[in-house]
Amino acid sequence: MRTKYLHTVDDPELFKQKLLLWSQQFNEVIFLDSNNYQQNYSSFDAVLAVDGVNSIQTDYHKAFNTLKHYQSNCKDWIFGYLSYDLKNDVESLESNNFDGLQFPELYFFQPKKIFLFRGNEVALLYLKAYKEDIKNDIETIEQLTLKPLAQSEEAIKIKLRIHKDDYFKKVNNILEHIHRGDIYETNFCQEFYAVNTVINPLETYFKLNAISRPPFACFLKLNDLFLLSASPERYLKKYDLNIIAQPIKGTSRRSLDLEEDESLKSALFNDEKERSENIMILDLMRNDLSKTAIKGSVRVEELCKVYTFNQVHQMISTVTSQVDKNVHPVDVVKSTFPMGSMTGAPKISAMKIIEELEETKRGLYSGAVGYFTPEGDFDFNVVIRSILYNETNRYVSYSVGGAITAKSDPLKEYEECLVKAKAMREVLEN
Repeated sequence: MRTKYLHTVDDPELFKQKLLLWSQQFNEVIFLDSNNYQQNYSSFDAVLAVDGVNSIQTDYHKAFNTLKHYQSNCKDWIFGYLSYDLKNDVESLESNNFDGLQFPELYFFQPKKIFLFRGNEVALLYLKAYKEDIKNDIETIEQLTLKPLAQSEEAIKIKLRIHKDDYFKKVNNILEHIHRGDIYETNFCQEFYAVNTVINPLETYFKLNAISRPPFACFLKLNDLFLLSASPERYLKKYDLNIIAQPIKGTSRRSLDLEEDESLKSALFNDEKERSENIMILDLMRNDLSKTAIKGSVRVEELCKVYTFNQVHQMISTVTSQVDKNVHPVDVVKSTFPMGSMTGAPKISAMKIIEELEETKRGLYSGAVGYFTPEGDFDFNVVIRSILYNETNRYVSYSVGGAITAKSDPLKEYEECLVKAKAMREVLEN
């Protein structure tokens, strides 16, 4: 079905940038980049898929069944995303909050052209009908000249959907739910946005990626809709019969002072509240994975390990399982969606409270972007630390959140949100 061609490049980072520039001619683009981060379980250094030969687009109604049918019949690489609001397909829930972005709730496409990076080698996988394009495309890409990033002519005025005093009231409301025993933890998010705003999506992505360099970066273009993501978090990966989830809970700022930075990292690792947040979500993910796992195969590989990124230190746990060969890959995703790190525990109660107290429909934020292979393997990130853009509506948005537990201090939670928002704000305002 696909023609494979291997191409060696002298400078993979330069080739990636030229490749992304070349890709802007297409209506469907998904680029996933590990930024050479030494993260376990990575299959490729980077992946680009462009130009759908066919696709599916749907709201949440029977979305996972639609995806399952599409993936089963396609039997090829498919790339796309799952929005947070597919929760309404999994459980009897609703999403009625304001939506300024208006992304479809699920979108996947079968690309005509795929580029897989490993070291200095790029594997081009083209549908056979387009194999004659390979050498011409490589030549075109190599000859592109990158221009210096342009500065925005107009200042971007970022607004808060939830102001500080209201944020405190809402967190205190969540704490009342916790003290009553309705939930143990929930991930409460707030939106920052700009209206009547024009940005250059690719340049904005380059800037965001340059200052963050995360292991699950993503550039997504779907016609006039864009995701520019500096995500540090993997949602779920399947290879052969193995499943890996790596939830993040626990965040600390970085410092330019090396001694202070190490102190901040150590403090995060030993922080009782942050560890309890992480372990609660880890237990939730263990429970979710057990729904499709071979009995006794769910294992915690890493507990509360602190990873360092350009902007923040993060506490990550890794849990794995094994599935029977007859388990459909889409069923594994559905049984764990939405991811525990962006919901809370118990999950359904937490999602009801999220809908009640948040002011914005999450949409693609706190959803997942990734791909399925012809063999039924998959890999998806968590859409956080991301800028979303509706070009036609001239609407720019980024959201941040934090886990609220019984030990949460509303002021500290608010300050943590500002730390997480720092990279997106810097990129848009500078």
